[in-house]
Amino acid sequence: MSDPLNITNEMRQFDLKNRDFYDSLTDEQQKKFAPYLMIRWGSSVTGGRELQEFYVIATNQRLNRYFFGINSRHRKLQWLLATTVSPDMGAHRHKWIAPRKKPSNNKHRKEIAEIYPHLREDELDLMAILNTPEDIKEYRKQCGEE
Repeated sequence: MSDPLNITNEMRQFDLKNRDFYDSLTDEQQKKFAPYLMIRWGSSVTGGRELQEFYVIATNQRLNRYFFGINSRHRKLQWLLATTVSPDMGAHRHKWIAPRKKPSNNKHRKEIAEIYPHLREDELDLMAILNTPEDIKEYRKQCGEE
């Protein structure tokens, strides 16, 4: 028998709203079950735009909002909460969404953060891409800082 903890099977059970799936796992498999990975995979599907939007919105409303408030010792409850995401339209192909990379801590980005302390991390990353160190030097010069 194949391992039920392969991502293809987990996402199939997720889409089919199989509320008994977690109970069907052995104790060893339940220990290996990774709810966080299920969220990353479960939030993205291939298919029409409306279906993709539904999965993202439903995952944000039902899982991202409450999931980590549930103690990790209650994995069955986390699974049951996850089964509420699917619109019960059969199994779909899910895609992995990689977590955002941590921003670099280079000198250029730090300098931009000093100039624009109100910017969020992603905005600082974008500013570091769009502006060269020479642009920042010129800006400081125009502001009379250099």
